[in-house]
Amino acid sequence: MHLQSLGAALTVTGSAHLLETRGGPVLIDCGMFQGGDELEARNREPFPFDPADLQAVLLTHAHLDHIGRLPLLVRQGFRGPVYCTPPTAALAETVLLDSARLQVEGYRQDLRRARRTGREDEVPGPLYDEEDVHRTLALLRPAFEFGETLKVGRLRVTPGRAGHILGSAYLLLEDGDARVILSGDLGNRESGLQLDFAPPPHADAVVTESTYADHRHRSLQGTLAELRDTLRQSVRAGGKILIPSFAIERTQFILSELRNLMEAGEVPRIPVFLDSPMASRATHAYFEFGDELIPPVREALQRGDDPFRPSTLHTVLTGEESQRLNRYDGPAIILAGNGMMTGGRIQHHLKHHLWKPSTSLIIVSYQSPSSLGGRLIAGADTVRIMGEEIAVRAQIHTIGGFSAHADQDDLLAFLDAAGQPRVWLVHGEPEVMEAFLPVLEARGLSANLVPDRGRVDLLTTAFPGGRPPGIPGSDGRVRRPEE
Repeated sequence: MHLQSLGAALTVTGSAHLLETRGGPVLIDCGMFQGGDELEARNREPFPFDPADLQAVLLTHAHLDHIGRLPLLVRQGFRGPVYCTPPTAALAETVLLDSARLQVEGYRQDLRRARRTGREDEVPGPLYDEEDVHRTLALLRPAFEFGETLKVGRLRVTPGRAGHILGSAYLLLEDGDARVILSGDLGNRESGLQLDFAPPPHADAVVTESTYADHRHRSLQGTLAELRDTLRQSVRAGGKILIPSFAIERTQFILSELRNLMEAGEVPRIPVFLDSPMASRATHAYFEFGDELIPPVREALQRGDDPFRPSTLHTVLTGEESQRLNRYDGPAIILAGNGMMTGGRIQHHLKHHLWKPSTSLIIVSYQSPSSLGGRLIAGADTVRIMGEEIAVRAQIHTIGGFSAHADQDDLLAFLDAAGQPRVWLVHGEPEVMEAFLPVLEARGLSANLVPDRGRVDLLTTAFPGGRPPGIPGSDGRVRRPEE
């Protein structure tokens, strides 16, 4: 099988993998690049294939960096089926409609600014709009069921539970005698919300995510204790407590833990504002598909309880309500999107509160180094938000153990279950994947980094030291193709 990664190769965003099979090409995921301007500019690059030639698109889950360019693919001519699990189909509607709305709103704002200087012709239009999204949703085929094989042309596809977010799946793809697994995003086995990933079957090759391949997460118990202590400290400061959070999985988990901590009397019952209409809509899917959740959460749902509702929760729907929060006196917790602070309502709250010493910013999600969140973690004194330079005087707290991604131990457990496959690394920063290579080699596994936009044979291609041309080796030298 030949693979060409058109996103999430040597980076953690924009997942899109073109697989050539005997029955024709299929695309696994079609995600949006998120992060700095350089990364996001890749969303406008043309696909290096004719979308109309694809046999199908196979989705691993509904995060924007895995489905965000689907409407663009449809706008450019794709008309085939898009296979996914039922929860992924439910969440995709929320995610894609929100993405289209934000793009159109952003375009209109940029256009208004450009008209003041007579440069409106330089403003690029949105990648897609709601009409494109509705055409995309009509192509969704929620036919994936964990452990059941589906024929897609001549390709046999068997999804397995990935444990990352609701509906997330890894895919066993069989073409003739070849057996290849694409992991999608694998879950943290101490999720606190999702069931663990199911052990994969043996395979000839595994294309695996590697977001935290050089890292071991802190224990869930230790992480929850850190959240409790951070909240107590932040309440004493008397200001706003801002928690940027991804709308799917992270928001639901944080809400459930706030509920538990407040009911146990471990943190004060201060107001909690969920300022994310997308997260509010996404939470409904957790009631419908609760069988994927850990027993305490699943049993609460079966009793008719709402495990995602602290007693002090207020749901903020309109932009006007969101803006009024900035006039609210006293401590309050504000959960708002998006998780990497590259857009969404969290930027509005950061603009109004990041310069105040009484503010606490609690970061509970992965931050790309080039994102606003990445710059804040790195200790920036000022950051540019919504066109203004804002001083950073707030207390910045980073709690990393909440990750919904597998850490090194989780990845090794997944690969151990797959036998002795050839391993291909995607969805990771180069230095993280570089650190994982000798770990895999010590376990007798042949491993390579997937080149960005390069074509490889998953069963036979190998690079010196596992590094494709142009990637620095451990000695700092950049290998050229002839080496």
